[in-house]
Amino acid sequence: MSVVADESGTARCAWSADDAEYRRYHDEEWGFPLHGDRPLFEKLSLEGFQAGLSWITILRRRPTFRRAFSDFEIDAVAALTTSDIERLMLDSGIIRNRAKIEATISNARITLELVRDDPGALDRILWSFAPDPRARPPQTGEVPAVTAESTAMSTALRRLGYRFVGPTTLYALMQSSGMVDDHVEGCWRASR
Repeated sequence: MSVVADESGTARCAWSADDAEYRRYHDEEWGFPLHGDRPLFEKLSLEGFQAGLSWITILRRRPTFRRAFSDFEIDAVAALTTSDIERLMLDSGIIRNRAKIEATISNARITLELVRDDPGALDRILWSFAPDPRARPPQTGEVPAVTAESTAMSTALRRLGYRFVGPTTLYALMQSSGMVDDHVEGCWRASR
């Protein structure tokens, strides 16, 4: 089943049907074009934390992640120290994975170098991999997990030194930031 209708008859992508926060995210964020270095750095970071977990786990903890990582202000995250890592490892409101925490800080430092003298650089890099619009997937099973574009984005970011940026993670980033729109046929968002 690719779409599910709620009690009001609104049909949504089936993955969003079982949870009110998922429905809100589906209706208001997923697939909407997102721009800006800070918002995209946040998405990149959260998608990295999601690796190996369900997105709803991250979504429910997003307010705590934002508090823990200074609203993903790039310069603030880049300035985090070893003692901050230890503090974050004790924060049960986030995913306490040292490698992911360290990667987020390292990725912030790389991003800061990119955007310090060239605001918008992260935005331009990420969006340069956005594919041309394509036909809407008729079913959930036809939504890819990896594409040539997400693989190319992964390769480019890894060359810059980014971590937790595999092709699957970056395809999820492309979906969540509207670089691709994978709302399936029959979803109310597909008709917008």
